[in-house]
Amino acid sequence: MEDCAKKTADYLLQINAIKLQPSNPFTWASGWKSPIYCDNRKTLSFPEVRTFIRDSFALLVKENYPQAELIAGVATGAIAHGALVADAMGLPFIYVRSGAKEHGLGNQIEGYYQKGQKVVVIEDLISTGGSSLSAVKALREAGCDVLGMAAIFTYEFKKAADGFATENCRLNTLSNYSVLIDTAVNTGYIGTSEVETLKSWRLDPAAWGIK
Repeated sequence: MEDCAKKTADYLLQINAIKLQPSNPFTWASGWKSPIYCDNRKTLSFPEVRTFIRDSFALLVKENYPQAELIAGVATGAIAHGALVADAMGLPFIYVRSGAKEHGLGNQIEGYYQKGQKVVVIEDLISTGGSSLSAVKALREAGCDVLGMAAIFTYEFKKAADGFATENCRLNTLSNYSVLIDTAVNTGYIGTSEVETLKSWRLDPAAWGIK
């Protein structure tokens, strides 16, 4: 998976799905200052990248979760990716909302599933892990057997790692922050002088940039 991680990171940088701006930080919705911004929805607009991610996910699921019976996407960013993976693998697909609908049937999980089905959850991005694990909890409460989660990219925050460990949920990703930084340096996207700034942000993102 090392080659996959490098190629995924390279693709994300090439299409600007990930932007690195250590000297001109972004502000996340949480209020955090960040030298990186990730929007993996952009991968869907590039057929070569989209196909690579689909095939990499399918291989990851086959190798790590061969007993999978159902693919679930996390709304909204991973609905399309999850559907593509399910189609490639010939498996049924469902998706999980952030909360139950306030009208109609009031569903949080959309699609047909049965209690006891073995599910792999597809996600586009892991930051703190909160919304991703909420989807896992919803599936488990509905009676599904969640085998694990597969995501395109993770920032590798300790909070996320701790959360997945607490919930006893396996996490596999196509790429990660460490590989991204190495790839960005090797391709000349950033200079070596910016590496320490980027590494220090990941260690304490909530406090980074606060003067």
